[in-house]
Amino acid sequence: MPLFSLFAVYFIIWWVTLFAVLPFGLRTQAEENEVVPGSVESAPARYRAGRVLLITTLVAAVIHAAWYVLSVKFGYGLDAIPQFYPDFD
Repeated sequence: MPLFSLFAVYFIIWWVTLFAVLPFGLRTQAEENEVVPGSVESAPARYRAGRVLLITTLVAAVIHAAWYVLSVKFGYGLDAIPQFYPDFD
């Protein structure tokens, strides 16, 4: 598999993982009772971008490695998923 394709799949997995990881450990300003005037109560009290990016990168790397092993090493792909559709004959 070309290196660019591996990177493209990792990039997609990374972005999906980012949106899954964002709410982990998030404390809102309302929960901290420190709402900054002019901001919404649901805004993060302390946004830790470095922590979120590190966790996202690690989780995405694990998912990407599992995908690579299943697809490239064992040969499982979309064709291995059984197709269930009604027979209209």
